[in-house]
Amino acid sequence: MRDLSALLNASPINIIRELMKNGVMANINQEIDFDTSAIVAGDLGFEVEQAKQPEPETVEAEPPTRKRKEYTDEERARLVSRPPVVTIMGHVDHGKTSLLDNIRQSNVVASEVGGITQHIGAYQVQKQNKLITFLDTPGHEAFTSMRARGAMVTDVAVLVVAADDGVQPQTIEAINHARAAQVPIVVALNKIDKPNANPDSVKRQLSDAGVLIEEYGGDVICVPVSAKQKLNLDTLLEMILLVAEMADLKADPVATATGTVVEGRMDKAKGPLATLLVQEGTLRPGDNLVIGELSGKVRAMFDDKGKRLDAAPPAWPAVVLGLTGVPAAGEIFRVVADDHEARSLASEEASRRQAASDQKSRAVSLEEFYAQAQAGQTRELNIILKADVQGSIEPIANSIEKLGDDKIKVKLLHAGIGNISESDINLAVASEAIVIGFSVQVDPGASRSAESAGIDVRLYNIIYRLVDDIDRALKGLLEPTFQDVVIGHAEVRAIFKVPDKKQVAGCMVADGLAARNATVRVRRAGKDLFEGSVSSLRRFKDDVREVSTGMECGIALDGFNSFAVGDVLEFYRKEQVA
Repeated sequence: MRDLSALLNASPINIIRELMKNGVMANINQEIDFDTSAIVAGDLGFEVEQAKQPEPETVEAEPPTRKRKEYTDEERARLVSRPPVVTIMGHVDHGKTSLLDNIRQSNVVASEVGGITQHIGAYQVQKQNKLITFLDTPGHEAFTSMRARGAMVTDVAVLVVAADDGVQPQTIEAINHARAAQVPIVVALNKIDKPNANPDSVKRQLSDAGVLIEEYGGDVICVPVSAKQKLNLDTLLEMILLVAEMADLKADPVATATGTVVEGRMDKAKGPLATLLVQEGTLRPGDNLVIGELSGKVRAMFDDKGKRLDAAPPAWPAVVLGLTGVPAAGEIFRVVADDHEARSLASEEASRRQAASDQKSRAVSLEEFYAQAQAGQTRELNIILKADVQGSIEPIANSIEKLGDDKIKVKLLHAGIGNISESDINLAVASEAIVIGFSVQVDPGASRSAESAGIDVRLYNIIYRLVDDIDRALKGLLEPTFQDVVIGHAEVRAIFKVPDKKQVAGCMVADGLAARNATVRVRRAGKDLFEGSVSSLRRFKDDVREVSTGMECGIALDGFNSFAVGDVLEFYRKEQVA
């Protein structure tokens, strides 16, 4: 209706009046079809012609998270096959580390075993005269952190699931992270040697989680293994190579070397060290590097066995000496012509990041989503959902996935139980998602990360309000929203009775401020007991407006008289989201 009004240069009221004459009741935000629009336009004196609809594209565009480099004809002629890069993911204690260690040891010549003493974050093994590069990272959190920085390094995700424990919350997280990155999954069904192993039950659980293995008619390879007994490790490597062969992984070894930082650390004797994974070109000693705000020259390179490298072709990891500082995992590196250019580019990047930090450029929010969709910039609203119990997830997921239409849809990237964590924020950054919490809190680290990255985090305790907000965002009707800004916490140290039978809590302000005009949540053992306003805030005998960190005070709340020593009072104010 609003668009039609603009096209006809007519008042929306006149258009609504014409519609009413034809028996159609509509508001300014409602969609109407072409025939109805033509009738209204004709009544207002316009001739109408329907625009030709563009032909639907027959080939789906490749997801941006897995965008490959576009090669020229000359570069395409130089392409060679490269090793696959593999990340091991899964629930804690399901055997990821043991699997990595035993794969590595099984593929090392006996004389070299004593030389493997360093952890460089990546290593290579050989199978069928082909190399496989493993990223030895702490699971899906590091995987997503690298994606959040724009580093698309993983070709295959090996999902480790214990046959005696089954699919667990972190298993679900790992699956969702791999899907968000458009990475093929190979399931390693570990601990099959245990007497209480139940592979069939685990396969059914995987199917329920959306991972359909070949045995169940899907396309996901599942290999039963035992890291402890070293059973079927060769088969697992063969399946990884099979998946890699289907992906037809190639790179240009002659191009200017670029790649990703896997790990960085400071060595007391050697200075800053960085494990680099080459993705294009070939890295050599003497090359000048730019890594974000850092620069340097490759003085020496080593492999995971500590041997010197003369060259690192695509998909090879190398430990590099010669940087001016320790780079962060996920940073992109590239080789430049000389050290002057390296220093200049690093300085420019430092200035750009400082400017971006000052502006606090935000990721997509619910308010911005509809405008972007109308401009054709986005067609899916990505959501990460965290709830207090499993029973809350299903009705919320069912409700929000029904929202939208053929043009704009809601995509639930990940749903889990528990507070919103840094891992959730990392996934939101990498996937341009909005984080929704239902009857949960935001971990302090996650709150800082979300604020820094500009991630829209919304907390609800009523399902219909949650669903209504998302629906309004899709329809462009979202009203201004307010967020809770925590200003301080106080701990109850003692409890006093006053003549009017009210309780007063003797408190110590642990951080921030205790303010008279703030709203207060009373928390006990991590759970919210009460939320209300301050009726009295006193410092000794004086009424005060606020009390700062480290000071004692007496606090009474309207409608609450059940304080206990150890309760935490959280003071917050509601501020409108810009």
